[in-house]
Amino acid sequence: MHAFPEYKIFLVHHQQMSEVPHSPRVSRLKAFFSGHVQGVGFRYQTVAVAKGYEVSGWVRNLADGRVEMLAEGERSEVKALFDAVAEEMRSYIKSADYELSEGTRTCRGFRITQ
Repeated sequence: MHAFPEYKIFLVHHQQMSEVPHSPRVSRLKAFFSGHVQGVGFRYQTVAVAKGYEVSGWVRNLADGRVEMLAEGERSEVKALFDAVAEEMRSYIKSADYELSEGTRTCRGFRITQ
C-alpha cells in the first residue's frame, strides 16, 4: 500500500507578465514533485494525463531530481490535472507542492521541455 503524499498549497495573488500578446487571463499552477520521479516515465505520463484536461503548459526534469510542471487554464482544470498526476504517479512521489496564481496564457499545448 502506498501512502499518498502530503501537499502544500500556496496561493499567489499578483500579476504575471504576458509572453503571448492578447492572451486571456488564466489560472496558472506551478507544481514540484519529488521522490523517485526521474527515469520512470513521469514526464511522458504527465503529458498523457494532460490530454484529458483543457490545459496548456509543460513538464520538465530539474537538476536536483525533482520534476516541475506548469499548467494554465481554468482553476478547476489545472487543479484537477495536478490531482490526476499525483494519483496516477503516487507510487513514485514522496512529496508534491504547488502554487496557484492568475496571469495571461504563456503556453500553447502541453509538452515536455528542457
